[in-house]
Amino acid sequence: MSAYVDQHRERFGVEPICETLDVSASAYYRRATGQRSARQLEDERLLGVIRETHKANYDAYGYRRCWKALLRKGETAPRCQVQRLMAEYGIQGAKRRGKPWRTTRTDPEALRSPDLVKRDFTAARPNRLWVADFTYLRCWEGVAYFSFVLDVFSRMIVGWQLAANMRHTLVLDALRMALGLREHGADVQLVAHSDAGSQYTSDDYTQTLDDHLVLGSIGTVGDAYDNALAESFVDSYKTELIADRVWRTRSELELATVKWVAWFNHDRLHGSLGDIPPVEFEQLAAARTLHAPIPVIGSVTTISPEAADGLTARRLMATGVDLAAPPPDLTVNAPLPETAFRSGRANSDQETKGHRWPLRTTVLSIP
Repeated sequence: MSAYVDQHRERFGVEPICETLDVSASAYYRRATGQRSARQLEDERLLGVIRETHKANYDAYGYRRCWKALLRKGETAPRCQVQRLMAEYGIQGAKRRGKPWRTTRTDPEALRSPDLVKRDFTAARPNRLWVADFTYLRCWEGVAYFSFVLDVFSRMIVGWQLAANMRHTLVLDALRMALGLREHGADVQLVAHSDAGSQYTSDDYTQTLDDHLVLGSIGTVGDAYDNALAESFVDSYKTELIADRVWRTRSELELATVKWVAWFNHDRLHGSLGDIPPVEFEQLAAARTLHAPIPVIGSVTTISPEAADGLTARRLMATGVDLAAPPPDLTVNAPLPETAFRSGRANSDQETKGHRWPLRTTVLSIP
């Protein structure tokens, strides 16, 4: 456009040409001097922030989640600007793809628990409903299998395991991790839902559920909708982390999964939670539910709403909670003297059973 104006300006003049072409004459003069407009400068700055945010979130966000993440960082850019820049420079979210590989193999002679969920994947509080499943992964060394346990209330990953086989110990280790990190209350029984795979109907798995007073729930055979929430998580995991990357060893897969799970729980924005991470969602739920000050250690990141469902201090540290900073929207009062917390069920450290942990606590009052 500028070249055309330069070519005919001596004959017609700049303003008449710009008026006929419906372009700004001031923009032409600014471009002729080599000066960039404020919009160009802002686009250049915002594009750098978008690229940084997109990369920090496993290149998984489309323009909507990327815009939400920018708002959480304090950026005030409109969504249309973020959408325009991402489309213009080819910045895309992760795309779902791939063919299914059958991992659910039922045992026709096994006794199965009834379906207690009936496709109602909702929970009013943490540790009321868990869903579990596992999937396969490919690397240069061969095949690996990833098992997980998801809390329906906050979509938080509460247990997981990665192994080179899909024996019943794979899903059992993920369940034991969840039971070691989370403690459900006594007023409402926890339900652990899964598909009808032979791993979930094995004697060891069902016995572990019984030992911890957890109700087993199994969907019908060959129906993915009966465990739709877990299937959706598998799709997100493979789309955001596994796809479009080269994995050489199982160790490399496991290390990447550790980092991704931490990001998923603490940083990933979930549309079903109002575009906030699971950890923050449980924080806000605890703050809304609690009616009296409670003793905690710096953060209520993974404490469930009632005291009976809360995690012990040892479990809080195991989930990677930031113990230094107080949670948002909470007022820190004067510290109490040192007191003792009852430790929860020890999964592997037998010496910790019944031990009382002396800890310094802080009372948080909910406004």
